[in-house]
Amino acid sequence: MSTRFHDFAARISFILVAPSHPGNIGAAARAVKTMGFGDLRVVAPRDENWRTHPDAVAFATSSVDVLEAARAFETLEDALADKALAFAMTGYDREFGPPIEPIRTSAARCTMWLEAQGERTSGAAFVFGCERSGLTNEDVQRCQFCAAIPANPLSQSLNLAQAVQIAAYEMQMALMENTHAESLYDWQERFAREPAACVKAVEGFYGHWERAMIACGALNPAEPKNLMDMTRRLFARAGLTQSEVDLMRGICAAIIQSKADRAGSKKTR
Repeated sequence: MSTRFHDFAARISFILVAPSHPGNIGAAARAVKTMGFGDLRVVAPRDENWRTHPDAVAFATSSVDVLEAARAFETLEDALADKALAFAMTGYDREFGPPIEPIRTSAARCTMWLEAQGERTSGAAFVFGCERSGLTNEDVQRCQFCAAIPANPLSQSLNLAQAVQIAAYEMQMALMENTHAESLYDWQERFAREPAACVKAVEGFYGHWERAMIACGALNPAEPKNLMDMTRRLFARAGLTQSEVDLMRGICAAIIQSKADRAGSKKTR
């Protein structure tokens, strides 16, 4: 992941206002960390021992470090004191308060705002209300925008940690697009790091494949039709690597002659 992504991600905070279940705080810590963020803030939680509560620790899984580092505040105003932009996560429009928009729009807006501000601001925050009643009107009005998660009108209720996960995911995707980061995890590029097979190796495989198809009766050399053309089209789409060519040639060898018959047939060099 690029340094630029991490620089932006470090300026994003996720704030939970008056959460009642420590397990949700732990799950939120996990949601935040898995998307590449680390700043979780908790306002007036019901359980004072939420950092060490068994449910919080259990649901945090591999993100206990984010849970332990989460900062506690008495009021939302205190939690937002060092933030210049805030998005209230709410599922319905209100008579008074900031305009409401989809979370994807908010994530894109936040990313463009961070880009425009450069290093002149400490960043932005996504604010979540308590499990039962969400954010109060007063807390919503402390934010510049309202972000909503589009949901089935017949079943719109989301668990607090689920909402945090979706917001963190959308924010991650917006930042990745802006910073041109192709992936967050190294394993996403593990196949891309394998060397592509050269033309000579691929052509050698095609010849071996043709002999194997003749040996098993799938290809009649007198009437080849389009089997080899289709074979080339199929494997061209795959973009064969050298290890894949080696694998396929091993299969071809086994089709032409069994392993038992091939034993001892190789010339000693």
